[in-house]
Amino acid sequence: MRNMRYRWMVLGMSLLAAALAAVPMAQAQDAPAQRGQHGFGGGQLVRGTVTAVAADHLTVKNDSGDTYQVDITANTILMKDRQPVKITDVKAGDGVGVMGIPNEATKSVHARLVSVMDAAEVQKMRENLGKTYIVGKVTAIDMDALKLTILRPDNVSQVIAVDEGTSFRRGGRMVGNETTESGPAEAGVPQTPGDENITLSDIKVGDTIAGQGALKNSIFVPSVLRLMEHYPRHSQRAGNNATAGAGKPSDQ
Repeated sequence: MRNMRYRWMVLGMSLLAAALAAVPMAQAQDAPAQRGQHGFGGGQLVRGTVTAVAADHLTVKNDSGDTYQVDITANTILMKDRQPVKITDVKAGDGVGVMGIPNEATKSVHARLVSVMDAAEVQKMRENLGKTYIVGKVTAIDMDALKLTILRPDNVSQVIAVDEGTSFRRGGRMVGNETTESGPAEAGVPQTPGDENITLSDIKVGDTIAGQGALKNSIFVPSVLRLMEHYPRHSQRAGNNATAGAGKPSDQ
């Protein structure tokens, strides 16, 4: 069971880099969230763009303008494309999601896990957000028009539509405001444990959703819209060792 949880953690961090850290690393609404989110084992997540690489640390800048030194040790796991990599494989301009213990006084992070995405992929994800995939918080739902307003991670409010081809699922885990496990099957990623079919009426304002799809008549229509589940920011491992974003309007 521990190995299974570990595999899901690594997969989740890889997906996180692709789904959130790769887009303009949009910060959550509250100030503490802009500096990182609580994650596994009480650690925090720091997202941003690599500005410099040294033998034992990375320099990472987030969209709030904060710069962190990410300390890399022999115990740090570095992942890229779900494969282990070395610090020498990381380049300036790459996007990263760092799970670890931050020190706000020194703006440093003792990294436990670093998920890396190439700079070119970072730009691609930025360009495709709202066109081939969507992720964000539901701020309004029009049941009659079958439309939802989504506050994306880049702080843009986007209206999307659903139709008879859209399927709705509940699955994927959130720690605080961060997506840590998701798995659209159509993207070749395993679905999360407990994944279930739901309906549009199960999605409420305030929920976080993610999904893949395409533009139809200049509006994004997901083929699958996934309702993300929220978990407490602090891990539940203790005792049972179990794991159990307003912006400008846009119509595209």
